[in-house]
Amino acid sequence: MAQSGYGKRAVPAQHPARPDDFASLPLRERYIAAFVERLPEGAVMSVKALAKQIPLYGQQAVASAMTALSVAGHLRRVRCALVDGQGQVRWVFRTFWSRTAHDNEWWAEFLGSLTVVAPEVESVVAAPAPAPAPVEAPAASAVPAQRVADPEEGGRSTAYLALAELGRVDTRLALSHAHCVALEPLAEQWFARGVDVGYFVRTLTAGLPASVEAPFGFVRRRLGDKLPPVYRPAPERAGGVTHPAKVECVECGVPGPVDALPDGLCRGCREPAGADPQADPSGPRVRDRIAALRDLVKSS
Repeated sequence: MAQSGYGKRAVPAQHPARPDDFASLPLRERYIAAFVERLPEGAVMSVKALAKQIPLYGQQAVASAMTALSVAGHLRRVRCALVDGQGQVRWVFRTFWSRTAHDNEWWAEFLGSLTVVAPEVESVVAAPAPAPAPVEAPAASAVPAQRVADPEEGGRSTAYLALAELGRVDTRLALSHAHCVALEPLAEQWFARGVDVGYFVRTLTAGLPASVEAPFGFVRRRLGDKLPPVYRPAPERAGGVTHPAKVECVECGVPGPVDALPDGLCRGCREPAGADPQADPSGPRVRDRIAALRDLVKSS
């Protein structure tokens, strides 16, 4: 298995598995395609790793077969630059696989709309959302959470409830109902700047003096003095979403835009510089090989 976030990735729009999925391919490609199809999601897809697991073929044969499978529309190799919440950039390498052969237009559309999430948050995205705390507003509301009334608390806002929470965390800041109502507008400014209840309570209860003679005046002063700055995260960093994915040439590894590598091959590998088609009449040209593979896909 590859590191989390790397390796094999299945694509959508595939027909159900059938015994003759790869029957139109040559024997070697058919064998390796069937092997890759049975690998689990996230499996290592490097030529070296595959050759170690396939007894019939060495690295060179596996590399040639992977190129043929890319031309036939079964796979694309992709690299993605991930930007996490701290602005750190790193590369993730994936091989997208499909038992159903797709043409270049389909691959370009799929990879062009690809959204990549940092591997460390993938499991969080898939996990069920935890139950909200009593002071939180319902997630489905269309208005800002800090202004949504909680019906179980008599219609009180999150700001009011957070102020009431202060006395439960530390009795030195116990506020009355009238105090919470009076301070509510000041507290709402905090939630309008994106803080949550936990941050609000921790900040206001941190570093208290030994005794607080007037909790109302003390909290009112702190609400003004410790008001957090306005913060809006950069859009490109939200949720670990990255720059557009780049397709790697399956032959040489050169990256390029998703629509610039038809068949998963760069121009240099599709049309080698200085190649003489008459130099070896017995050997098929690269262009002829690609055309033959396309014909096999159309006839399947």
